[in-house]
Amino acid sequence: MTSVIVKPIFTEKQTAITDKFENRYGFIVVPSANKVQIKNAVEALYNVHVESVNTMKYDGKKKSRYTKAGIIHGKTSSFKKAIVTLKQGETIDLFSNI
Repeated sequence: MTSVIVKPIFTEKQTAITDKFENRYGFIVVPSANKVQIKNAVEALYNVHVESVNTMKYDGKKKSRYTKAGIIHGKTSSFKKAIVTLKQGETIDLFSNI
């Protein structure tokens, strides 16, 4: 079985959510993953009990930049984000293996 979790999210917005709600964490997940697979992966990886999972799909954005060679056009990757709510009192130490 391949892991459905790609990486945890460390942004200002996600940090504010985690500070406000102590038991909510954000993860970038594989786009084909469903909520049950995400719940099982988080429970197995971090040894916690997941109460709920909310998912969001983001489309890639078109970007352009100006260089000496001219205008370069590109696109950022699309991704799927999951906000995982744990049972009250449980936490995940995301910095333990750094």
